[in-house]
Amino acid sequence: MATLHVRNVPEKLYKRIQKLAEEENRSVTAEVIQLLSQGLQAREARRSVAAAIDRIRSRTQKVTLPRGWTDSVDLIREDRRR
Repeated sequence: MATLHVRNVPEKLYKRIQKLAEEENRSVTAEVIQLLSQGLQAREARRSVAAAIDRIRSRTQKVTLPRGWTDSVDLIREDRRR
């Protein structure tokens, strides 16, 4: 297992982590590992959602109507005018 040393942690941040660790009955080390894991999972989830949105947008941009076909928006507008 790897070892990670973090320097210059602001005192307020350390105290907040220490308080969370006490509330969860964990050591400060275990709490930091938990927080890092949660943060990475959240970031990966945001990236996967963003990638899915990009894929959806790219699909809609590639759709073109064959020649001679009328856009459905025009058909709906024409129908509403009747």
